[in-house]
Amino acid sequence: MERCDFVNDDLKLIQITDGLTFGTDALLLAGYVSGKYRSGVELGSGSGIISLLLLSREKIDRVCALEVQEEYAELTKKNAELNGLSYRLETVCADARNYKDRRDFEIAYTNPPYMKLSSGKKCTLDKKNIARHEVMGDIRDFCIASSRLLKYGGSFYAVYRTDRLIDLTSAMRETKIEPKRMTFVHADSDALPSMALVEGRVGGRCGLTLTPPLLIYKDKSHTSYSEDMNYILEHGSFPEKYMRK
Repeated sequence: MERCDFVNDDLKLIQITDGLTFGTDALLLAGYVSGKYRSGVELGSGSGIISLLLLSREKIDRVCALEVQEEYAELTKKNAELNGLSYRLETVCADARNYKDRRDFEIAYTNPPYMKLSSGKKCTLDKKNIARHEVMGDIRDFCIASSRLLKYGGSFYAVYRTDRLIDLTSAMRETKIEPKRMTFVHADSDALPSMALVEGRVGGRCGLTLTPPLLIYKDKSHTSYSEDMNYILEHGSFPEKYMRK
């Protein structure tokens, strides 16, 4: 039940066809990461696509990818080998809530489960249920793990649903990760935001930059990407106007 696709940056990606596949949220999170980091940790790697994009774009030198589901941990490892990046990506099958590491990472990033256990129609497949619902921890757990694994001043990145944004920002501040930059993502100019991209800093001072919103499409029929979205697809990063001053 696997297929291999060519995705952004000419990466080859093996995906589990009855699991969650590569989507816009993962692509945008990889593009939202700014700067250059020596060491990073991903919380919940899935297929490994976010880490692979960051490595191929030279945004991070080395990555430790945590994945609680053994099937997906093996998939991350397989995709790293397929793209010649296994020497820079260490895959660890572990629950982020319990994982400890002697290293202090410079960046942590996550595309976490968005849905509470009590909400939404649960999928009958365990792997989809764990990926979509907070079966193995909620956003507070992911923030606690990130704060524990990051060095002081380290960067935290997440993509999250806007209807649960307060849960994210509250968890960040509670765990000493101060929100520093945020971007709302809209399908088009008439649509409400469907997701938010957030950058935080461990031990950072209070002060949030709310960037211009990102419109994915320039038309209501969703036939053409916006200029900003085309820039992200071409360059693998957001335009300068989305950066924190």
